[in-house]
Amino acid sequence: MKLFLDANVIVSVLNKEYPVFPYTSRILSLAGDKKYQLVTTSFCLAIAFYFAEKKHGREVAKSKIFLLLQYIDIADCGKKEAMLAVQNKKIHDFEDGMQYYAATHSKCTCIVTSDADDFYFSEIETLEPEKFFRKYL
Repeated sequence: MKLFLDANVIVSVLNKEYPVFPYTSRILSLAGDKKYQLVTTSFCLAIAFYFAEKKHGREVAKSKIFLLLQYIDIADCGKKEAMLAVQNKKIHDFEDGMQYYAATHSKCTCIVTSDADDFYFSEIETLEPEKFFRKYL
């Protein structure tokens, strides 16, 4: 199963944000399971770095991102994804649209996000971390 991790999932793990941390950390631990492939975008990592740096400082944030990069694949999120997001009249949040198209172009089967309602337009399964955890783990 190929999972797209939204920025808020990564932030919750890097910053140990409760109450979602027990679920997001377990989902991130799936990187070691051959049945799962974890994917995000460099944009999501930049957002996660920003919040981790605010909480832990630059060096700790860098080391956490470096560790993540050992286990998570990075989906393309460029001009093609931006054009599709801006042209899709169903999409109101441009950033969510870009993440969605990055996930679909990477052939992800599920988007895991703390804001599942933001992906109301998604044609692929979109679950909040606790719902994903209860359904698949």
